[in-house]
Amino acid sequence: MSGFPFQGTSALTLDAKGRVSVPTRHRELLMAATNGQLTLTKHPVGCLMVFPRPAWEQFRDKLMALPMAADGWRRIFIGSAVDVEIDGAGRLSISPELRKAAGLEKDVLLLGMGQRLELWDVARHAAHEAETMAGGMPDAIKDFVI
Repeated sequence: MSGFPFQGTSALTLDAKGRVSVPTRHRELLMAATNGQLTLTKHPVGCLMVFPRPAWEQFRDKLMALPMAADGWRRIFIGSAVDVEIDGAGRLSISPELRKAAGLEKDVLLLGMGQRLELWDVARHAAHEAETMAGGMPDAIKDFVI
Protein backbone atom coordinates (compact mmCIF):
# COMPACT_ATOMS: atom_id res chain seq x y z
CA MET A 1 0.00 0.00 0.00
CA SER A 2 1.53 3.29 -1.08
CA GLY A 3 -0.71 5.62 0.88
CA PHE A 4 -3.29 5.92 3.58
CA PRO A 5 -6.46 7.55 2.27
CA PHE A 6 -7.57 9.22 5.50
CA GLN A 7 -10.32 11.82 5.15
CA GLY A 8 -13.30 13.13 7.08
CA THR A 9 -13.87 14.22 10.66
CA SER A 10 -14.93 12.14 13.67
CA ALA A 11 -16.12 13.68 16.95
CA LEU A 12 -14.66 11.67 19.82
CA THR A 13 -14.34 11.78 23.60
CA LEU A 14 -11.08 11.47 25.50
CA ASP A 15 -11.62 9.25 28.54
CA ALA A 16 -10.30 9.94 32.05
CA LYS A 17 -7.15 7.90 31.31
CA GLY A 18 -6.32 9.91 28.18
CA ARG A 19 -7.52 7.34 25.69
CA VAL A 20 -9.56 7.88 22.56
CA SER A 21 -11.39 5.26 20.47
CA VAL A 22 -10.21 5.04 16.87
CA PRO A 23 -13.23 5.08 14.52
CA THR A 24 -13.83 1.72 12.83
CA ARG A 25 -13.26 3.08 9.32
CA HIS A 26 -9.72 4.13 10.27
CA ARG A 27 -9.03 1.32 12.73
CA GLU A 28 -9.62 -1.45 10.19
CA LEU A 29 -7.16 0.10 7.71
CA LEU A 30 -4.58 0.79 10.42
CA MET A 31 -4.78 -2.73 11.81
CA ALA A 32 -4.48 -4.30 8.36
CA ALA A 33 -1.67 -2.03 7.15
CA THR A 34 0.42 -1.44 10.29
CA ASN A 35 -0.92 -3.85 12.92
CA GLY A 36 -2.15 -0.74 14.75
CA GLN A 37 1.32 0.78 15.17
CA LEU A 38 1.20 4.58 15.12
CA THR A 39 3.35 7.53 16.07
CA LEU A 40 1.95 10.71 17.64
CA THR A 41 3.73 14.04 17.61
CA LYS A 42 3.08 17.77 17.95
CA HIS A 43 1.90 19.87 15.03
CA PRO A 44 2.99 23.54 15.17
CA VAL A 45 -0.63 24.77 14.77
CA GLY A 46 -1.64 23.21 18.11
CA CYS A 47 -2.97 19.75 17.32
CA LEU A 48 -1.37 16.31 17.27
CA MET A 49 -0.35 14.47 14.14
CA VAL A 50 -1.20 10.77 14.14
CA PHE A 51 0.94 8.84 11.67
CA PRO A 52 0.74 5.20 10.67
CA ARG A 53 4.25 4.00 11.52
CA PRO A 54 5.46 3.69 7.87
CA ALA A 55 4.27 7.25 7.06
CA TRP A 56 5.97 8.50 10.25
CA GLU A 57 9.23 6.83 9.26
CA GLN A 58 9.13 8.57 5.86
CA PHE A 59 8.40 11.94 7.51
CA ARG A 60 11.15 11.41 10.11
CA ASP A 61 13.68 10.42 7.42
CA LYS A 62 12.92 13.62 5.49
CA LEU A 63 13.42 15.67 8.67
CA MET A 64 16.71 13.94 9.40
CA ALA A 65 18.00 14.77 5.91
CA LEU A 66 17.53 18.52 6.45
CA PRO A 67 20.51 20.78 7.32
CA MET A 68 21.44 21.66 10.90
CA ALA A 69 19.38 24.86 10.61
CA ALA A 70 16.26 22.64 10.93
CA ASP A 71 17.22 21.34 14.39
CA GLY A 72 14.54 23.44 16.09
CA TRP A 73 11.82 21.78 14.00
CA ARG A 74 13.37 18.35 14.47
CA ARG A 75 13.12 18.94 18.23
CA ILE A 76 9.43 19.75 17.89
CA PHE A 77 8.53 16.81 15.65
CA ILE A 78 10.99 14.08 16.62
CA GLY A 79 11.59 15.17 20.21
CA SER A 80 7.89 14.96 21.04
CA ALA A 81 7.16 11.78 19.03
CA VAL A 82 5.62 8.86 20.90
CA ASP A 83 5.11 5.39 19.43
CA VAL A 84 1.72 3.91 20.34
CA GLU A 85 -0.43 0.96 19.39
CA ILE A 86 -4.17 0.59 19.07
CA ASP A 87 -5.18 -1.54 22.07
CA GLY A 88 -7.53 -4.53 22.08
CA ALA A 89 -10.51 -2.23 22.65
CA GLY A 90 -9.61 -0.08 19.62
CA ARG A 91 -8.22 2.85 21.64
CA LEU A 92 -5.12 5.02 21.51
CA SER A 93 -3.50 6.22 24.70
CA ILE A 94 -2.32 9.84 24.46
CA SER A 95 0.56 10.79 26.78
CA PRO A 96 -0.07 13.58 29.31
CA GLU A 97 2.63 15.71 27.66
CA LEU A 98 1.00 15.49 24.23
CA ARG A 99 -2.50 16.03 25.66
CA LYS A 100 -1.26 19.21 27.33
CA ALA A 101 0.55 20.43 24.20
CA ALA A 102 -2.61 20.08 22.09
CA GLY A 103 -5.04 21.24 24.80
CA LEU A 104 -6.88 17.90 24.74
CA GLU A 105 -9.22 17.47 27.67
CA LYS A 106 -12.49 15.77 26.68
CA ASP A 107 -14.15 16.66 23.37
CA VAL A 108 -11.80 16.04 20.45
CA LEU A 109 -11.90 15.71 16.69
CA LEU A 110 -9.98 13.20 14.60
CA LEU A 111 -9.43 14.57 11.09
CA GLY A 112 -8.28 12.52 8.13
CA MET A 113 -5.48 14.35 6.31
CA GLY A 114 -4.47 11.90 3.60
CA GLN A 115 -1.23 10.27 4.80
CA ARG A 116 -1.93 11.07 8.45
CA LEU A 117 -4.65 11.95 10.93
CA GLU A 118 -4.85 14.98 13.21
CA LEU A 119 -6.24 15.02 16.74
CA TRP A 120 -7.72 18.37 17.80
CA ASP A 121 -9.41 19.91 20.79
CA VAL A 122 -12.88 20.89 19.48
CA ALA A 123 -12.65 24.57 20.47
CA ARG A 124 -9.07 24.92 19.25
CA HIS A 125 -10.05 23.43 15.88
CA ALA A 126 -13.00 25.81 15.49
CA ALA A 127 -10.73 28.80 16.20
CA HIS A 128 -8.06 27.54 13.78
CA GLU A 129 -10.64 26.93 11.04
CA ALA A 130 -12.13 30.42 11.48
CA GLU A 131 -8.65 31.96 11.32
CA THR A 132 -7.82 29.96 8.19
CA MET A 133 -11.03 30.98 6.44
CA ALA A 134 -10.57 34.64 7.41
CA GLY A 135 -7.14 34.58 5.77
CA GLY A 136 -8.62 33.89 2.36
CA MET A 137 -7.95 31.08 -0.03
CA PRO A 138 -4.38 30.74 -1.33
CA ASP A 139 -3.84 31.17 -5.07
CA ALA A 140 -2.70 27.56 -5.40
CA ILE A 141 -6.18 26.42 -4.34
CA LYS A 142 -8.12 29.18 -6.14
CA ASP A 143 -6.49 28.13 -9.39
CA PHE A 144 -7.01 24.41 -8.79
CA VAL A 145 -9.04 22.76 -11.53
CA ILE A 146 -10.63 19.34 -11.28
